[in-house]
Amino acid sequence: TYLDKQEQPTPIQFLTELTRLFQKCRLSGSVFITLKKYDGRTKPIPRKGSVEGFEPSDNKCLLRATDGKKKISTVVSSKEVNKFQMAYSNLLRANMDGLKKRDKKSKSKKSKAAQ
Repeated sequence: TYLDKQEQPTPIQFLTELTRLFQKCRLSGSVFITLKKYDGRTKPIPRKGSVEGFEPSDNKCLLRATDGKKKISTVVSSKEVNKFQMAYSNLLRANMDGLKKRDKKSKSKKSKAAQ
């Protein structure tokens, strides 16, 4: 994974890389973003027995973004989540203007066919 290959970027570096991904995919393509709770583990939990010597750290959030070719990820700690959330929401608002509207006719045709 991306985390193993090189050093993980800071949340600010992640946002600049995410801006580049959005710019690259502006005309065609998609950017997939996932968020999940992160406890600091780098290996999966074993099925049997207990995990020895592992102390979960404070609450963190793992963010991943990909365009299908390039992957970026970062971990945001609970201390810096407010600052990151403000910058992240501004970035999303700035890059959501190129979205296409969905065709609502296809939904109504499907619902009529179901009845």
